Amino acid sequence: QVQLVESGGGLVQPGGSLRLSCAASGITFINYVMGWYRRAPGKQRELVAQITSGGTITYAGSLMGRFFISRDNTEKEEYLQMNTLTPEDTAVYYCKARPSLISDYGYWGQGTQVTVSS
Repeated sequence: QVQLVESGGGLVQPGGSLRLSCAASGITFINYVMGWYRRAPGKQRELVAQITSGGTITYAGSLMGRFFISRDNTEKEEYLQMNTLTPEDTAVYYCKARPSLISDYGYWGQGTQVTVSS
């Protein structure tokens, strides 16, 4: 059974930082492209960042320089370091594992809420 479990969300003040984690089980982690997506209130889910097993990284353009994705193939985890957060970053953040960059099929986590507010 495949499980992706996100953690690390919460309430943070504008300008603050959070680090999200996603723990994977039930898949051969190194064979999967890992990604972070988010869905803000009233908006569609969008890609935040993704990372291949070899470490090739793609960011949504607007987030480059503030968000940093990484993965630990031994621990079967991926991470998202989020800095200088703004209220516009408020969203549910989801972890996704897919078998290749050209495949939309994949596995999703349940999501973790990030709220940026003073």
